[in-house]
Amino acid sequence: MCRWFAYISPQEPCLLSDVLLDPANAISKQCSEHYLPGLLPQGEETELDDSKDALLKMRNSLLNMDGLGVAWYTKAAESYVKGVEGQRAALYKSQSPPISDFNFRNLCSNTETYCLFAHIRATSGSVVTQVNSHPFVFGRHVFMHNGAISDFSKIRRDMTDLLSYDAYCNVLGSTDSEHAAALYITNLTNHGAKDTWEKEYPIAEMLTAINKTIVQIMELQRKQLGDKAAPNSLNFCATDGKKMVATRFRNHPTEQPPSLYWSEFAGRTLNQKFPGHPDGTDKVNEAATKDADEKIGKHTIIASEPTTHDDSEWHLIKANCALTVDENGTETEVPLKYDTTFNAVDPSYP
Repeated sequence: MCRWFAYISPQEPCLLSDVLLDPANAISKQCSEHYLPGLLPQGEETELDDSKDALLKMRNSLLNMDGLGVAWYTKAAESYVKGVEGQRAALYKSQSPPISDFNFRNLCSNTETYCLFAHIRATSGSVVTQVNSHPFVFGRHVFMHNGAISDFSKIRRDMTDLLSYDAYCNVLGSTDSEHAAALYITNLTNHGAKDTWEKEYPIAEMLTAINKTIVQIMELQRKQLGDKAAPNSLNFCATDGKKMVATRFRNHPTEQPPSLYWSEFAGRTLNQKFPGHPDGTDKVNEAATKDADEKIGKHTIIASEPTTHDDSEWHLIKANCALTVDENGTETEVPLKYDTTFNAVDPSYP
């Protein structure tokens, strides 16, 4: 399975290298190494070989080596481009593994942002090419996915029929994830044209749009495949640079969705200006310039895996729930709404 990392704050920027490169379990290292508290036994959070959960072992045994993408929000265009107000996403994509991508590492060392998406890809069948790497940008909105839409090739035609014209034209690659992104923006803007992608929408509407996208996918599968429809893993994340919504979802009665955690504290541990070290409380951060009693600004991290080794900083999002983060940084976890008759049996892991 893929891995992704998201950071958002109304007050405190992050340096990309602090959160994406330097920690021992940074996303750049999750191509092959994993840390899954709450899903593996305490003290064995990295020991996949001993897990009795075959689906968990399969997901986390894959190498995430099929593409890298980073989107970070900046106000640069506002100063130059007529009609642009506020932050917009800058985008970097590569086919190289992140740990050996010189350009990526150099970019991270001198870039800060208040909102960040990062993604490493393990393909579920589509070609390895830059356009198929996440995240996907639609105006001020950005979207990424960990998981897979089951039997995507069998519903792809019907799925494109649900897209607005401009959303369809903005799909540059062949992945299930980019089509889901286009369906999300279609739902969010009510089939709006490209100019509606520049607007902000309330967090409640973002949640409704992403929930509708999940339901529409299952409806298409039921229509085309009937009882043979297989379960999906739909860990989606979408942002407009100020607000964020993420889902942890699998339509199976007992199987867990892919891992997804959130934290309102880890940003301080990751920020090299503050005391503390992401790799453990026994480590010393020699680069700290802030005092121990100084506070960091409100922030939220949502990630496939914790990037600090203090489990108390992280919460595992409940199965089939969404986490919303509003413009003030307030986090709310809510159940996703769907008809449980869409739950399906996994033919590989019955």
